[in-house]
Parts: sequence; C-alpha cells; structure tokens
Amino acid sequence: MKILALDSSGLVASVAIASEDSLLAEYTVNYKKTHSQTLLPMLDEIVSMVELDMSQVDAIAITSGPGSFTGLRIGAATAKGLGLALNKPIIGVPTIDALAYSLYGTHMIVCPIMDARRNQVYTGLYEFVENELVVISQQKVVDIDEIIEEINLTGRETIFLGDGVPIQKERIASRIGVKYSFAPLHMNRQRAGSVAALGFQYYKKGLVETAAEHQPTYLRMSQAERERAERLKNKQANKS
Repeated sequence: MKILALDSSGLVASVAIASEDSLLAEYTVNYKKTHSQTLLPMLDEIVSMVELDMSQVDAIAITSGPGSFTGLRIGAATAKGLGLALNKPIIGVPTIDALAYSLYGTHMIVCPIMDARRNQVYTGLYEFVENELVVISQQKVVDIDEIIEEINLTGRETIFLGDGVPIQKERIASRIGVKYSFAPLHMNRQRAGSVAALGFQYYKKGLVETAAEHQPTYLRMSQAERERAERLKNKQANKS
C-alpha cells in the first residue's frame, strides 16, 4: 500500500510518498514562496525520483486544518484534484495532530503551536501512551496564555514545536510553571512524512472520504470574513 501525503497548512510546504514500512520520498521547503508555486513542482519531483505511477497510490493524505486559510485551500484543491483524477480516497489528518506526531515516542507532553496572529495560536496537547498518540486537549485556536495555563495545570514536562515558537518563546518562558523545552530544528515544523504515518492509521480505521466530500477545517473565520462581519455589525448599529 502507498500513500501520497501533502501539507501546506502553514509556512512549510511538504510532500511525501510512503509505503506501510518505509518513507520512500519526502520534499520539504520552508522558504519565501507561496505554496501555489511550490507544491505541484515538489510533487512532480518526488514522483519522478521514485519512478512512481500515480495510479499505484492507494490514498491521498492531507492536513485538514487548522492553519493558513490560503495554504489549506491550496492543499485541499490539490488533494481533491488528484483524488478526482485518480479516483482515490482522501484521508484528512488534523494539522496539529500531525505536527505532534513528529515527536513520536517522547515521554513529555507535546504542545504544537502554530501562529494564528493576534497573540493567538492553533494548538493542542498530546502524549504518547504505549506508542499511540493520545489527545489530551483537542486542536483549537486560543490565546497563548490559555494553553500555557492548561500545561501548568498538568504539572508535567512539556515540549513545544511549530512556527509559533519563535513568536511566543518569550511569553512561554515568562508564564510557564513546569519544566519545558523546544523541539530541535529537524523536528520542529510540519512534515508530510508524519501526515503519511498517521494517514495509514486513519486508513486502517476506515477514516477516509471521497475527494468531493473533503473540506478543510478552519476553526475560525478568515480575516476577510471577520472584517465583513464587523462592517455589517457597524452598519446595523448605525441604523439603530
């Protein structure tokens, strides 16, 4: 069995092809280019490198959100297009779960944080129990202080990762009350390999959908939607 995995939910663009016991190829870029420029060329490159016939792919795993609205839409459009063209199922993998899975096997609580702006983060809390990823606190968008308070209540050592770390590092240091650390550079961002690994587990549990059914999970409104809602609210207030 082979899975094609995509992640464009944040600053990183990542593509992987994996079998059940091997990561055949992974291409990850964290640089100043939009995912619309990088994702398909990256996919073409690894498909060519491993001489893969795309019809041999059994399913397409994609980070389903939360994350960047534009990035999620690009990833979803790519996965849906491939799924429709190849008649393959889609495996939607929660973004924060996939990020946490990059630290497989740690004894610490895992706290991924992705920058959601306005001092908020996309986050959750996880642990590994008998080599299984267990969700302590489901993925959500909250103020950074709220997730730090949750961690303090656990009383347990915690490791942070994600693109929100450089932004929130000082805040974490000033507020946290437990022992903590930050994941090293080769493990601290999204990786399509992690999406593929979780994708196999989801596939075996029957957690798949058709390309037509797949939709990203945003968790909150986009900036444009928030601004529109605010304009409508002000308009109604002025009328009254």
